[in-house]
Amino acid sequence: MKWMTTTATALIATLAFAGAASAAGELNIYNWGDYTSPELIKKFEQQFDVKVTVTDYDSNDTALAKIRTGGHGFDVVVPSSNYLQIFIKEGLLAEARPDQMENFKNVDERWVNVDWDPGRHYSVPWQIGFSGIGINTKVYGGDINTSAIWLDPPQELVGKINVEPEMNDVLFATIKYFGGEWCTEDKELLKKVRDKLVEAKPKWLAMDYSVTEKLPAGDYSAVYYWNGAILRSRLKNPDIKFGYPKEGFPIFMDSVALLKDAKNPENAKLFMNFIMEPENAALISAFAKYANGIKGSADFMPADMKDAPELIVPAEFEKAGEFLSSCSPEVANLYTRIWTEVQK
Repeated sequence: MKWMTTTATALIATLAFAGAASAAGELNIYNWGDYTSPELIKKFEQQFDVKVTVTDYDSNDTALAKIRTGGHGFDVVVPSSNYLQIFIKEGLLAEARPDQMENFKNVDERWVNVDWDPGRHYSVPWQIGFSGIGINTKVYGGDINTSAIWLDPPQELVGKINVEPEMNDVLFATIKYFGGEWCTEDKELLKKVRDKLVEAKPKWLAMDYSVTEKLPAGDYSAVYYWNGAILRSRLKNPDIKFGYPKEGFPIFMDSVALLKDAKNPENAKLFMNFIMEPENAALISAFAKYANGIKGSADFMPADMKDAPELIVPAEFEKAGEFLSSCSPEVANLYTRIWTEVQK
């Protein structure tokens, strides 16, 4: 994997964070669905006497569109790295300066000087993961380390596949399937991508987010989806196994950021500092089953995550994983047109 390194050293915090008695009030979190630990929220509410409301969204595009319109009432949002760049560029975020917060010393150095937020002036790590293949091995026993599972599915899986409804992840894997590079403008290659997705879609059963229930229950026999959800599925059904698409798969890092028009900015900063505490970061991971960027959090992780194959990328597949970057507006428009055709 292209894990980013840094020599940056976390600054010693000079900001004082109020105790529970002086905090109080509200905090409104806008986050991906089924992604926020109730235990984490309860702990934060009790520690700071803050009432937290969590509102779910189903995609980066949904979140961005909602925030752009204004009047949303949210304090923090949790975009993926390639979308965080857009939030910053469009002036939708406040410069919260988490790099000056007390617990910033716990952020792993690899995740400090990231391309999408150099030095972490806007955001703090939430979860890190990637898209891969989830298979019910009772149904299919062939090679699962390939995007052919959902792009050229074997007969055993036709009509039994779910594909995540996230445009960039799907297009990334399909472009890589044809040997291309992300953000390519190659019209001939993109025509192949479009044609393949249009051809493949009738062989899928669904494009939805119900994987943690439907994969272990047998409603789906194969999924192209996020690794944490597939790990959660395997814990319910040991016949589920995870595959790494050898052609290429997207890596994501979702981060918590303070919205510029937040009504409760100080409580939002309290929350950002709070989740950089190793024990609290571990609560996030224990619920959603993804890695995080906080040093020492592994000490508090549940046993079922310690050696999970869904979290530990084998050496042979490390170079196949890439972080998604933000493409130019021209390329983004090309990809959106392809996606629109696929959605018909």
